[in-house]
Amino acid sequence: MTAESAQCLTDFERAAASVLPADVRDFVAGGSGAELTLDANRAALDRVFLVPRMLRDVSHCTTRTTLLGRPVPMPVAIAPVAYQRLVSPDGELAAARAAKEAGVPFTVSMLSSVPVEEITALGGTVWFQLYWLRDSAQTLRLAHRAEEAGCEALVLTVDVPWMGRRLRDVRNRFTLPGHVRAAHLEARSTAHQRQAGDSALAVHTGQAFSSSVTWESVAALREQTRLPLVLKGILAPADAVRAAESGVDAIVVSNHGGRQLDGAAPSIDALAELAPALPASCEILLDSGIRSGTDVLKALALGASGVLVGRPVIWGVAAAGEAGARRVLDLLGAELRDALGLSGCGSVPAARQLRAYQKR
Repeated sequence: MTAESAQCLTDFERAAASVLPADVRDFVAGGSGAELTLDANRAALDRVFLVPRMLRDVSHCTTRTTLLGRPVPMPVAIAPVAYQRLVSPDGELAAARAAKEAGVPFTVSMLSSVPVEEITALGGTVWFQLYWLRDSAQTLRLAHRAEEAGCEALVLTVDVPWMGRRLRDVRNRFTLPGHVRAAHLEARSTAHQRQAGDSALAVHTGQAFSSSVTWESVAALREQTRLPLVLKGILAPADAVRAAESGVDAIVVSNHGGRQLDGAAPSIDALAELAPALPASCEILLDSGIRSGTDVLKALALGASGVLVGRPVIWGVAAAGEAGARRVLDLLGAELRDALGLSGCGSVPAARQLRAYQKR
């Protein structure tokens, strides 16, 4: 399949599945436990229905908006995804180039297989994702490194005190190959050492990540950076309100793509519940399960400012490199414009006034 022949994001899912090694395919696709939340993310998005408005002039329909105060051509950012050199030799560089071309933010994972400096050197808007490490000083050093490299926001992921039990990886005894490493951590780690009855990545993150990250950690990071601060992994309205009170600039409503607590609420359901509780000063982004421009519109109608997209971009890179990731983003933009116009919305702000209901 060529990038140009793909007509929807799931075309890339099938193409990526046909070229990736089985264990890497499972690492990208899999969730935790019985994968109930992984499946529920899609099912919940499919239960959201929109009420389009008629007799509105949509001849000048635009997807342009802002994210974290910066103009973007559509309300989409690339989610942080670890170890992208598992799917392509260029890894994160392919996706970051595509993001720059599309004009959307690219989020560098702390577990990126390419250093942040190489990614920011490409230009474009770059955000940096952090996990809180057992060595909190190292966490803050990474935040400063990202700031010095030219990143424009920090995204602290708060739903991983340790890695969820991902049975596909456990059964595969998943291990990083020698040419792939966490570029911001040690050169070689337990992630490269096959473990008896476990995923090497789970063992590695269990050793590296702190399970005692708290709101005090958020406050410490807020004090140490001038960059916009985003908390990723929020599902409860009370946590969303506290995040806003803590001075964060945005939250990402996310269940980590179904890869952490199995049985956690679908992200779109959580969004509908918590969005009314947040002040306008705190942006809301949605992550987990976005597969089309119509999904983006549903998120906007339920209160999000935009969305993060992860797996589809990785499918694009796996199937066709930078051109594949670029086609994924082009399709999302075209689909969103189509959905906006057909719903009677000429702009993203108009979409946020659209009525949506969740069929049970």
